[in-house]
Amino acid sequence: MEELKPTPANSSPLTPLGFLDRAATVYGDCPSVIYEDTTYTWSQTHRRCLRVASSISSLGIRRGHVVSVLSPNIPAMYELHFSVPMSGAVLNTINTRLDTRTVSLLLRHSQSKLLFVDHTLSSLVLDALRLFPPNTPTPLLVLIADDDAPAPHPNSDSSPFCATYEEMVESGDPDFQWALPENEWDPMTLNYTSGTTSSPKGVVHCHRGLFIITVNSLLDWAVPRQPVYLWTLPMFHANGWSYPYGIAAVGGTNVCVRKFDARVIYDLIRRHGVTHMCGAPVVLNMLTNVPNSEPLRNPVQIMTAGAPPPAAVLSRTESLGFVVSHGYGLTETAGLVVSCAWKPGWNKLPATERARLKSRQGVRTVAMTRVDVVDPDTGKPVKSDGSSLGEVVLRGGCVMLGYLKDPKGTASCMKDGWFYTGDVAVMHPDGYLEIKDRSKDVIISGGENLSSVEVESVLYTNSAVNEAAVVARPDEFWGETPCAFVSLKDDVGRRPTEKEMIEYCRGKLPNFMVPKTVVFIEELPKTSTGKIQKFVLREMAKALGSTRLSRM
Repeated sequence: MEELKPTPANSSPLTPLGFLDRAATVYGDCPSVIYEDTTYTWSQTHRRCLRVASSISSLGIRRGHVVSVLSPNIPAMYELHFSVPMSGAVLNTINTRLDTRTVSLLLRHSQSKLLFVDHTLSSLVLDALRLFPPNTPTPLLVLIADDDAPAPHPNSDSSPFCATYEEMVESGDPDFQWALPENEWDPMTLNYTSGTTSSPKGVVHCHRGLFIITVNSLLDWAVPRQPVYLWTLPMFHANGWSYPYGIAAVGGTNVCVRKFDARVIYDLIRRHGVTHMCGAPVVLNMLTNVPNSEPLRNPVQIMTAGAPPPAAVLSRTESLGFVVSHGYGLTETAGLVVSCAWKPGWNKLPATERARLKSRQGVRTVAMTRVDVVDPDTGKPVKSDGSSLGEVVLRGGCVMLGYLKDPKGTASCMKDGWFYTGDVAVMHPDGYLEIKDRSKDVIISGGENLSSVEVESVLYTNSAVNEAAVVARPDEFWGETPCAFVSLKDDVGRRPTEKEMIEYCRGKLPNFMVPKTVVFIEELPKTSTGKIQKFVLREMAKALGSTRLSRM
């Protein structure tokens, strides 16, 4: 066959931004965004995004400039996922739970030119800007203000803001002609990792990668047309696992909520007929711990990812009418690239066995090229025996371009054509992988590698336990032993003792895996995305001192 070459007709850059144009055409009169008493249609959302993109361009923001957003899950946050890249700029959504120093650091590292900030976070931003070194350029500020928000008006002399968000909407051109990226590999988003094990890194994703992960996520979760999606997952967290773009692609309704409150979530589910939502395992735990919760009238699909969810939490969640899907991804993959694809035959198994299977991360999603578990020293796949530990490696179109201004960090995780995740897992005989730990969280006791996740899963089966995390505590004899940090449920009757918790685990775990220390704590420290900060707990365990001459 003669050699044929790409033409302009078949080589347009891939980008998820086109999903919004299509939604306005197909679903123009259908609800796009609901927030409190406000409802927009897809035609309105489309026009608002074009207007804001136009206003961003009028401020001198050019292709490749970074535009940051510090906002909860409100309509402006959703719209800016389209408006910013439509202007040619790179979208940087900042974690709303970060401290002043870190926000300042990220704004400087990204060289942000423009910052949209919610009125509830304006003092945080102003304090962060005061930490800039002298003569360092600061971003222009735009205030996202509710109608009744007590904030300085941008037109006043004392205001640091150049405009409000709604002024950007009003002044923008509704016929603004947004341009496709010059190249589908052009950067589209910049996201900073949550820093559970190290300093935050700036993860850069391109238009092509975000298009791939968006379509992949819809297909793998089997999201139908016009779902009602509740935003319990922060949009700042890896751009909401790509679902701002995905819900536009299928013409769904985005139900926005400023703050996660389990009772409010149940109310929104009933009021709006929510069909889909996402959240870390901590969200599942909070939903199941609402006193006197009644099962949902209609099932709600909920996707969870992040820390491996304990089987006991999955089981409790499904008993309330949620249909749990479980996946695995990283900021570096822009969404979920491994999912526990469900086999029909598993429906016949007992509930406890179904929950155990569902707690595994699973197999590669359809758009990923390859996923494996390998020996990090040799790069060879580990045995598929469910017990041999290795590192999860990935290859596919949605893997990041790299870390911003960090070629050494990029090179350290990109080796031999693979992205090395730093997550420790096993491969089961059926080809499904299961995360056991972060590489830094594996506990080595007496020469034996033990998974903190397995110990945590047992702790979660205790009816008194609200949350649990296990880390290493120094031991003079064994080197390290498991140390469990446990928070108890509010409505627990008699509080168990440390000895009782240890004995509970002893009946369910091999002796070397049983915690030698149990520390009861009011609340476990978490990252801004709800992940338990094990590095904080490790320091607390270290401060306890070495356990002396313990025996197992």
